[in-house]
Amino acid sequence: MLKKFKKLLVILLIILIILLMLYKIFNIKEIIYKNLFPLKYSEYVYKYSEEFNIDPLLIFAFIKAESNFNEKVVSKSNAKGLMQLIESTAKETAKNTKIEFKENETLFNPEENIYLGIKYFDKLLSYYNENYSLAVCAYNAGIGNVDKWIETQIIKSDGSDIEKVPFKETNMYIRKILRNYKIYKELYQEM
Repeated sequence: MLKKFKKLLVILLIILIILLMLYKIFNIKEIIYKNLFPLKYSEYVYKYSEEFNIDPLLIFAFIKAESNFNEKVVSKSNAKGLMQLIESTAKETAKNTKIEFKENETLFNPEENIYLGIKYFDKLLSYYNENYSLAVCAYNAGIGNVDKWIETQIIKSDGSDIEKVPFKETNMYIRKILRNYKIYKELYQEM
């Protein structure tokens, strides 16, 4: 019985060593992470990120958090598409652009949804003097809420205490975007 146990232990140890070698050789962790954090719709993300001078990896982080790259997703608040745009926001953002806004057609079109999402985020960045934390917060909670939180000193106007956002959903959303962004930078920064 003891011999069988020792033999089994040796076999398990050999398997473990082989798995560790495969992990190192093929960098399985990176392969898994790149499948979980893909660069889908990259032709549109890179094109419009460059146009608006926004890091495309941040946009991938938004899409991952907002829709997990499902172009047909609709939220409980009726936000639609890859970047989860509300009809009124998308319609307003589409004004003075090449896009002729047609609700479902536009919001479920990956290129138009990404363009409008990036354009809207760029507007938020301008409004908040290029403060990414406040712009990310406003993308989820709206400018009115963020302005109210700054005015009532719930959060600072520099966004340094963004974790104090009182809406649980927005608080978790900001953390998710920042976490995704960090992961995207670790995986793809050298591209």
